[in-house]
Amino acid sequence: MFSRTDRLSALSEMVVCNSFPEAEAGALKLLPNVLPIGPLSSDGEFRKPVGQFLPEDTRCLRWLDAQPDGSVVYVAFGSFTIFDPRQFEELALGLELTGRPFLWVVRPDFTTGELSEAWFDEFQARVAGKGMVVSWCPQQQVLAHRAVGCFVSHCGWNSTMEGVRSGVPFLCWPYFAEQFLDRNYVTEVWRTGLAVSHNADGIVTKEELRSKVEQVVGDAEIRERVRLFKDAASRCVSEGGSSNENFKRLVSLLSE
Repeated sequence: MFSRTDRLSALSEMVVCNSFPEAEAGALKLLPNVLPIGPLSSDGEFRKPVGQFLPEDTRCLRWLDAQPDGSVVYVAFGSFTIFDPRQFEELALGLELTGRPFLWVVRPDFTTGELSEAWFDEFQARVAGKGMVVSWCPQQQVLAHRAVGCFVSHCGWNSTMEGVRSGVPFLCWPYFAEQFLDRNYVTEVWRTGLAVSHNADGIVTKEELRSKVEQVVGDAEIRERVRLFKDAASRCVSEGGSSNENFKRLVSLLSE
């Protein structure tokens, strides 16, 4: 990945990226032509969805308002992740097993094969007082909400940056491509979360999900690291911060 980025950088006057120095100090030092202007977000009041293809269910924001601070497990796997029915059911049962309120984004094409609609309807009825399932949501607003205490994520880079900027601990569940590298940033470099483990059959079991959620939510060191990175991200995008200044530099270059 680095060699491809290096070749791209050599061909370009400048490469703009959604990152900030504290997040990728080593990589940015090796790539002086890369201009970090992140973490990017929509405008401060989150009025306009950006880059979304499904209608957002904003009812979840009112639901979050009714939940205690830091209590909700937010689960979203982006636009491309697909689970087979067995893994889907283990995920659902794992969320139920945590006993915590959860907000789960389930796209219409989230599963392959034949998932029993009757089973899923029964599951949703069973957890109706504790969990909410939506097909899509305003993620930046959700992550910024005081009630969210854990982000179960595929670790796509944009989602990762949104979680970092909002100060939410991660439970990483990568699916493909750079998501595995992003997981390593979270778990090994930043130490702002943990990762799920698969069993011998390649399944993340309901017990594994419950255990890791409890570890993430209960880890004081993770919470402190999350706070530090949130503060660093905020400084970078604030007036006078490195990303703010880099963005101004980009605008100046484009206007020449």
